[in-house]
Amino acid sequence: MAIPPPGSNLPGIKKGSDTMRYQYKTQYTCSQYIEFDLNGNVVSNIVFYGGCNGNLKAISKLVDGWTVEKIEEYLKGNTCGRRPTSCADQLAIAVRKAYDGRLGSSET
Repeated sequence: MAIPPPGSNLPGIKKGSDTMRYQYKTQYTCSQYIEFDLNGNVVSNIVFYGGCNGNLKAISKLVDGWTVEKIEEYLKGNTCGRRPTSCADQLAIAVRKAYDGRLGSSET
């Protein structure tokens, strides 16, 4: 997928009801951004921009509808090669930051 232009989908965009759309700029991974919806502690509609396209689409489908806590339980601390993190780990970090209200516009 193409990388969205900066500011095209700012974090915390209200989508209706209690669902908010977030965008997180990843660190130390091939993917550059992750976008997802958060409704309470339930994560859905995850999209990775850049990275291993097939693998990241699979992760997005597998964890769709999971809670922040379940994503952290299964994905937090996962590494990729010699990197200190992975796209899956970055997703766990992103959803926790969004849930805790720590995902601000400086991270887009």
